[in-house]
Amino acid sequence: MAEAPARAAMAELIERSRGVSQSDSIYVLEQGHSADDPRLHRISSPQDQHPVFWEFMTDPVMTDLAADVVGPDVKFHHAKLNVKSGKGTQGFGWHQDIPAWPHTDYSPVTIGIYIDGCTPEQGPLTVAAGSHEGPTFSMYDDEGNFIVKIRDKDLGWLKDDMIRRLTGGPGTTLLLNCRAVHGSVPNQSTAARPLLLPVYSSADSFAYTANPIPTPHQGDIVRGTAARFASFDTRSLEMPPDWRFGYKPVWAHKKPAY
Repeated sequence: MAEAPARAAMAELIERSRGVSQSDSIYVLEQGHSADDPRLHRISSPQDQHPVFWEFMTDPVMTDLAADVVGPDVKFHHAKLNVKSGKGTQGFGWHQDIPAWPHTDYSPVTIGIYIDGCTPEQGPLTVAAGSHEGPTFSMYDDEGNFIVKIRDKDLGWLKDDMIRRLTGGPGTTLLLNCRAVHGSVPNQSTAARPLLLPVYSSADSFAYTANPIPTPHQGDIVRGTAARFASFDTRSLEMPPDWRFGYKPVWAHKKPAY
């Protein structure tokens, strides 16, 4: 994996964030962020902010990985870079991805790349083993707010022996099914934990809703050919808010859930 170019591109984007004083459509800031000490939780659509990331996401190494699980024809949906600055306060509660961006089937896969690696102290991506074969859960709280977090009362099935904390050195790569229940606790180390997260699907999978992290590259065929017919999975899925009016969830999902 090309960690060095990605690391340099990330450094450029972090440098730009010095001029940002509050979270916006590109930067989600971590507590204590300032021009003197840039602290980021997330960079949205890094492929639209620096060409190195789009080159990386469309490299055959990446698209072949996606093809291994979605089939030979691969479509791009969106991406984010979860920086998770050191000594942070924001994690991600247990959630599934697909309720935020429903598709006609469940082929979408997120490929995660730890640019600098990840230790147990850095709040690694954590998954519930086997949960991708289970049900999908509501991402709304009892007041009807879309919080990108499974309600505690719906997590009675989650046992300690199911929890897998995914760590590794620079370039460690993982593939996350769109139905997998996952989350992470805040980064307690002094070093950031950048995790690049592009999302791909089979070419015959189509998004039902507007993209909460919009990009001009949504729908680009990055391997193989475009589909003339759509694939449909008849299992029901709760719809998110109408993202055409902006992505404004209640950020309660950033609190540790385990």
